[in-house]
Amino acid sequence: MQKGLERNSAKPLYAQLKGIIQEQLENGEWQANQMIPSENELASSYGISRMTARSVINQLVDEGFLYRVQGKGTFVCESKIEMASPSYAGIRSQLEKKGYKVETKLFRITRIPCSGIISQRLALVPGTLVYDIKRLRIANGVTMSYHHSFVPVAICKDLEKFDLQTEQLCEIMSINYGLNRTRSVETLEIYLADENKAHIMEVEYGFPLLLLQDLIFSSRGLAFEYSRVFFRSDKVTLRFEHSEKV
Repeated sequence: MQKGLERNSAKPLYAQLKGIIQEQLENGEWQANQMIPSENELASSYGISRMTARSVINQLVDEGFLYRVQGKGTFVCESKIEMASPSYAGIRSQLEKKGYKVETKLFRITRIPCSGIISQRLALVPGTLVYDIKRLRIANGVTMSYHHSFVPVAICKDLEKFDLQTEQLCEIMSINYGLNRTRSVETLEIYLADENKAHIMEVEYGFPLLLLQDLIFSSRGLAFEYSRVFFRSDKVTLRFEHSEKV
C-alpha cells in the first residue's frame, strides 16, 4: 500500500515526498537504472502540484540518487562506490579490493617546465622540469576518475620507463625512489566539467565532478607529488577519517 502524505503535518509536503522516495530507494523497491514515475504521475498519486514533484526530483538528481535522460524520464542511480582518499590507499588498489576489474588508461607522461601554481605547490624554481602525467581510471568499463599529476624530474629520473598502466604511481615512487607519503595536504571541492573534462569523464558539460587536490610530502618534508584528481560524483563518494593524537 502506498504511503500517503500527512496534510496536517508541520513537515512540508515536498519534504515528506522526498522522504518517501528515499525510503523506496533504500528498500530496493526501484532497482538501479529503473525508471521512476513521472512528475505528472507523482503529482497525481500524491495530490500535489507538478511543480512540487519536480522540485523533489530535482533535489534527488542533484544529490546523486536519480538521473535524467532527455526525452525518456528519470532513473535510479547505481549505488556509489565509497573510497578513502588516496592519502590512505591508491585508488586502483581500493577498487580491486572491492572486486572491480580496473583499467588504467595513460594519456601521457611528458617532461615540461613548471610555472605558476605547480612551481608554488612543489616549491620549485619556475622552469624546473616536472613530469606531467595524465591517467584515467576505469572500473568494470565505467569511467571513475581522472588523475593529473606533477612530479619533479630531478627526484624521479627515468620515470617514463615504468608502466603506469599496470603499476600504481605511488608504488613506483616508493619502491624505486624511496619516496613514501608521510604527510599530505588535501582540498576537496566541486568542479563543473568543462568540454574537455566532460568528454574524458563521459558526462555532460557542466556536470558536477569532485576535485581532490593532493600535495604529498616525504619524511624529509620534500613535496614530491602534486595531483588533481577528478571523480564522477554520481559514481564515487569519498571517505575521510581522522583520529586525535594522545
